[in-house]
Amino acid sequence: MSGTISALVNPSNAISAYGRAAGTGEAGSPSFGDYMSNVITSAIHQSASTEQAASSGLMGKGDLTHVVASVAQAQVALQTTVAIRDRLIQAYQSIMSMPI
Repeated sequence: MSGTISALVNPSNAISAYGRAAGTGEAGSPSFGDYMSNVITSAIHQSASTEQAASSGLMGKGDLTHVVASVAQAQVALQTTVAIRDRLIQAYQSIMSMPI
């Protein structure tokens, strides 16, 4: 059981496991695993973009407004990712507590 919970901690493992279990969505539509992968990838790219903006701002080369907006967007992306992770873990725990 602890191996399964540790798989949920690593989003790519959880997404690939879900993709294997659920298969793909309807023809032409992305599966849930693809959607989650895109959300996580987007959050990672937003974080990298924010780091670049912050470092250029610290060197005096960036626009302060752009840095603040970028940090705010990264914060929202991180909060969304954490909320999704928490809901996935809660759903997993609910399923595991169901009687057979």
